[in-house]
Amino acid sequence: MLYLLLSDIHANLEALDAVVADARRRYPAVDRVLCLGDLVGYGADPEPVTERIKAISNVVIRGNHDKAVALGENLDWFNQAARDATYWTLHQLQAETVDYLRNLPKGPVAVNGFQICHGSPIDEDEYIITSGDAGHLNGQLQSGVVFFGHTHLQGGFRILRGYVMEIPRPMPHDTESIMIEEDSYYLLNPGSVGQPRDQDPRAAYAVFDSDSKLYTMHRVEYDIASAQRKILDAGLPDKLAFRLAIGR
Repeated sequence: MLYLLLSDIHANLEALDAVVADARRRYPAVDRVLCLGDLVGYGADPEPVTERIKAISNVVIRGNHDKAVALGENLDWFNQAARDATYWTLHQLQAETVDYLRNLPKGPVAVNGFQICHGSPIDEDEYIITSGDAGHLNGQLQSGVVFFGHTHLQGGFRILRGYVMEIPRPMPHDTESIMIEEDSYYLLNPGSVGQPRDQDPRAAYAVFDSDSKLYTMHRVEYDIASAQRKILDAGLPDKLAFRLAIGR
């Protein structure tokens, strides 16, 4: 089966539309769309983005920003801009949409022999950023392949007999593929659709072919100026708009 992996959209409709269009062009035979959380927060289109994900995704798990908006959780961990965006978002959403976010399942969720989660498979709010973070999970992984988000950093890690190897993002190219080997564990981050933080402002996504075991990361140009303008017009913190152009 062919899986489209989306994560950390953060209410950026322009980025989401660009990713979906690119994926449909490259992979017209995608079987399922999986969303690894953080549909909302930061961006100016929380309602349209959530509706879009509801329409196209087969499995959606919650992220920390989804929890913050719908459940009021983790706000103490947020900086002021993130808190301001959370309160703003809550007032933009219909009651039914808040209920949808509230009822999203907590990861990890098992899908066809692999797992999806937001933070890590042992803690949905944990960040997997470094090789040390990945190595800490050695011996605790219940699946050979885990797809995660949360860090907004496309790439991941391969663990082979306790040794951790980093899998880099496709830079400067727009695509990079790896074969999943049976003798290893993989922690793979498709990257952030709506707010990349790896110094590449292009929207990120990935596709996994569970039959051939081919995993492919992609980057896509999108209309950043429009997304920025919406954020500024909404009265959200300026930094949330400016960071989109530098991918940080």
